[in-house]
Amino acid sequence: MAETTIQQHQGEHEAGKLGMWIFLFTELFLFGGLFLVYAVLRATYSADFHRGAEELDAFVGTLNTVILLISSMTVAMSITAIRRKESGKALLLLVTTILLAGLFMVNKYFEWSHKLELKIYPGSPVLENMERGELLFFGLYYMTTGLHALHVLIGMILLTITAAKVRSKQITSESYLLLENGALYWHLVDLIWIFLFPLLYLVT
Repeated sequence: MAETTIQQHQGEHEAGKLGMWIFLFTELFLFGGLFLVYAVLRATYSADFHRGAEELDAFVGTLNTVILLISSMTVAMSITAIRRKESGKALLLLVTTILLAGLFMVNKYFEWSHKLELKIYPGSPVLENMERGELLFFGLYYMTTGLHALHVLIGMILLTITAAKVRSKQITSESYLLLENGALYWHLVDLIWIFLFPLLYLVT
């Protein structure tokens, strides 16, 4: 009876992970389509894209890349901690991940605020007077970074729920599917940014 219960639990665990992987692949297709559009337009308006990238702050982009890489490490470490029955450590690592995500969003807020001060935003007279390629570059910039920021917020909510369940002992070393799936989602958020950063900030 106990063996059957364990097998059933393992089956549910694998099914849950498979469902998350399928969801992640659909997200990759979404961003993959945007990256393809970007590649085509960049090849067509190479000089304009380069001028547009010069308006972005590569330091802020680099800082946010480092922040997300560290956050991926902390969320991965939280899984190791929960497997070792170190729920307190797992909770601390999750909270650290959430705080790093918040720091990413703060940096993004100031970056976007600076663009608004320069009146570089969709529909602004300044942007409409730029070359067509620059207009397309900033359109893609706001679309892709905005969509990514939305994913960051969703990830923060998911990890906050996960942290609450770790704290209340609903996630343990025997049952931590939500934590694994939350970590997978966060790794996706990190992976997408690793592609976005050079595409937008390091255009040559």
